[in-house]
Amino acid sequence: MSKYQQINLEDYIQSGEGGQALTYTRKDGSAMAKMFQFGLGQETVEREFRISRAVFEAGFSCPEPIRLVTDGKCFGAEYEVIANKRSYTRIISEEPEQLEPLTLKFARLGKILHSTPADTDMFPDMRDVIRPWIEKSTCISDPLRAQLLSTLDSIPSPKTCLHGDFHIGNIITNGEKDYWIDLGDFSYGAPEWDLSMNLYLAYYVPSENMDQLFHLDSETFRKHWSLLVKTYYGIQTLEDQRACEKKLLKFTALKYAFNVCKRRNGQGEPSPRLEDLARAFLNGMAPGVF
Repeated sequence: MSKYQQINLEDYIQSGEGGQALTYTRKDGSAMAKMFQFGLGQETVEREFRISRAVFEAGFSCPEPIRLVTDGKCFGAEYEVIANKRSYTRIISEEPEQLEPLTLKFARLGKILHSTPADTDMFPDMRDVIRPWIEKSTCISDPLRAQLLSTLDSIPSPKTCLHGDFHIGNIITNGEKDYWIDLGDFSYGAPEWDLSMNLYLAYYVPSENMDQLFHLDSETFRKHWSLLVKTYYGIQTLEDQRACEKKLLKFTALKYAFNVCKRRNGQGEPSPRLEDLARAFLNGMAPGVF
């Protein structure tokens, strides 16, 4: 018997769009289906469902995962609907004055998460999440692969929680309670793993892509990032921000490579952009920034 239950998307209304999936809400409001793009391996879908279920059962605030589903073409999962929810990024796009208070709240919630001891029998080490993609993907050259793996081996791994895809688009609220979403890479390790991709998002994602992903332009996201890093680390000056960013770069290189490999399912020729940026990050440089 298939672990996936058949659904008909005619019973749903599309309600969101992300980098690898579309979301649909049942017309009767009983559930939300997150359907991954065609061709994405079922292993990725099932892993996200399994980890999200474990996060929910561990008592973290997130929508309850309900069941694995397919429309016959794409695979995904149904989740509890949070009534009247909006993402933090949607709120900021509609109410720009909320940028500062929501960024401060996001930083505070992040620090709480990152100080929470992880159940290491339930959740993986972030290094072990990243390693197989770096080791096996053909879209990374062998010289860069060796450099990335050497760096990965040098990073310590405290046994505290990580979201795994930590950005301000992955937290929603109904006005009374906040919920983490997109928890497929929930794990444990150094908090820099979570912060690092925000650096990439702030400086290297084109504004049109930023609007599609977060409903924000690049300038607004950079303001958010500057406030986030200063609040999280308790610093005030641009000089201090740059020092923190420099320490994040090796994590950014590894998370960027991981995300590219996962998005391409580990296939294809080495990407010149990935090769150039990852090497720069590993050498302590952020092209166009410092």
